Amino acid sequence: MTRTKAVAWAGGAAYLLMVGLLVGGAPRASGTVHGVGSLLAVSLLVGVVRRNPLPALALVLFGSTAVVAGTPSSVHADLSVGYQGQFLSFLAVDLVLGFLVATCARRASIVAAAVSLAVQLLVIGVFAHGDNLTVNVVIALLAMAASCTVGLLSRERREHAAALRSQEVAEAVTAERLRIARELHDMVAHSIGIIAIQAGVGGRVIETQPAEAREALRAIEATSRETLSGLRRTLVSLRQADPGATASERSPLAPSPGLADVDRLAASTADAGTHVDVRRSGEQRPLPADIDLSAYRIVQEALTNVVRHADTGRCRVAIDYGDEELSVEVVDDGRGAAQDGSARGFGIIGMRERVALLNGHLSVGPRTEGGFRVAARLPLPARVGAPVEAR
Repeated sequence: MTRTKAVAWAGGAAYLLMVGLLVGGAPRASGTVHGVGSLLAVSLLVGVVRRNPLPALALVLFGSTAVVAGTPSSVHADLSVGYQGQFLSFLAVDLVLGFLVATCARRASIVAAAVSLAVQLLVIGVFAHGDNLTVNVVIALLAMAASCTVGLLSRERREHAAALRSQEVAEAVTAERLRIARELHDMVAHSIGIIAIQAGVGGRVIETQPAEAREALRAIEATSRETLSGLRRTLVSLRQADPGATASERSPLAPSPGLADVDRLAASTADAGTHVDVRRSGEQRPLPADIDLSAYRIVQEALTNVVRHADTGRCRVAIDYGDEELSVEVVDDGRGAAQDGSARGFGIIGMRERVALLNGHLSVGPRTEGGFRVAARLPLPARVGAPVEAR
């Protein structure tokens, strides 16, 4: 960053040097040469214009004024040559002003336009004479109006694109939350079904088989505690089902997937041309349904991005069952910059939403050694008892 800034201001110094050479060579050159030279010299200020548009405009105003003022009086007296020189010199000012209007705040743009117009009219009034005065004033006004109009159109186009992007992101977040809510509904319904079955079994055998009844009560306690913990962690409000959802978007009757299905997901990804190396570490154990499902969805979306964007034949999925958190990592060695998730799709936005609802941490971005990395850490609740599984 410091080196780029130094190069930019070195260009500014070179511009001032070029203006000095143009002014110093005034007696031996025409006004057209001065105007063209001043216009070409502005290319040296590209770095300054991009970083500091206001100081760049001040430099160009100073340089153009110096070039016009340094033109010999005999040249100003010539209508055609004087007109060309003054117009070309201040055309550079209008170019920088258009960029400033397109990128800076509105108040700063208005002030810059007013100052630029005042300086141009003052210089034209001092150095133009007769009919040349009217011609130069009209051309200065038209050129400034054109540059400001182009700048305003560019600003409005950029703001419109940003508004559309924000709307798309908001819609993607809403869609992901609705999907999470539907999956949460399935998880709760499944848990309530287990509780109902175990309660029925306990009621039938409580007199004849007390041990079986106690086991059923323990299953009910574990399942209900796990379900309530999942509800608290997910932190979503009840939402109505989307009436416009298609049949493919509605909640399926099959059980929700989890990390146990990652191998099957890896096999389907291999069929698409990308080999997936799945590595597991730590004590593998049943996880709360919401955490298990979210971890699976993160792996699923990351592998989808690898197939679509990475342009590589292999990747690695690492799953670590820690004591306090679950870690999931998907790494590839493909084109990391193509998967930033900000250009077209919203998969990474969905990942962030899931991880945030579980109070976890998501890290997404290119690797320094090449490729792309998606890493999520999801906190695990304290164990409430032996795991219970019912079908």
